[in-house]
Amino acid sequence: MKLPTGHWQALLRHCQQSGETRGAVVRKALADYLDLDHHTLWQLSTSTAVVEGVFGGALQVKDLIDHGDFGLGTFEQLDGEGILLDGVCWQARADGSLIKAPPDEAIPFWVATHFQAERQMSVIDIGSVEDLGARIDPFRPGANLFVAIQIKGVFEQVEMRTVSRVPEGVGLLEASSKQAMVCIEKVSGTLVGFWSPAHTTSLNIPGYHFHFLSDDHSSGGHVLDLKADSLEIELDFQSNLRLALPETKQFIEADLSHDISEQLHRAETKPQD
Repeated sequence: MKLPTGHWQALLRHCQQSGETRGAVVRKALADYLDLDHHTLWQLSTSTAVVEGVFGGALQVKDLIDHGDFGLGTFEQLDGEGILLDGVCWQARADGSLIKAPPDEAIPFWVATHFQAERQMSVIDIGSVEDLGARIDPFRPGANLFVAIQIKGVFEQVEMRTVSRVPEGVGLLEASSKQAMVCIEKVSGTLVGFWSPAHTTSLNIPGYHFHFLSDDHSSGGHVLDLKADSLEIELDFQSNLRLALPETKQFIEADLSHDISEQLHRAETKPQD
């Protein structure tokens, strides 16, 4: 696509004054024209419901496109880990397979956004997922806003888990105790993730939450740990939250009044030896 000289010069002046990248400015302009939401995180269901085993499908994969091109989640009855990248939804299953999720596949929990990088950085010598989070921390806008995070690079090691389909009535902690775990090395790919504030524990997973998708689309899953020599990071700050609560009988009748913080932490982090 070619821009008229005047448009191009105006774009360069704006980038110089604002510090934004040309790509970020163009994406924002297109989003305005297409009436897409800026800085808006869309979420289906809540972390409390997931911990309590509310895994019945509330929407379908094809519904995600209305709410974002970037995100993560799971499928009906925890049938795998979900990765939404560049508008394509992938399903990583416990048997090690990775497929494009069928449009009519049911989903119980997802987080999605129209990703627009607002800050970019490079980091080197990353020793763990905790180390990665510590490198990102200074660039977040504080402790109370959501951040969408896209990270690309060649990973020395990625430890992942994939949950498998469970019967109704099984909670997240029990389901995660039977998760399939894998460690892959020397792999090029993308981390799709979010940082959520501590005050949203009942709604989302607090702190950093990453899913991985390899560039060759052969592997993916929920990230437990990682190592990398060099990574390129893009951050998109989210100041708006749109929460869609399931209207299913299972959700409406569930007891979601419990404190799930400890169970959620145990289910989402690397098991201790």
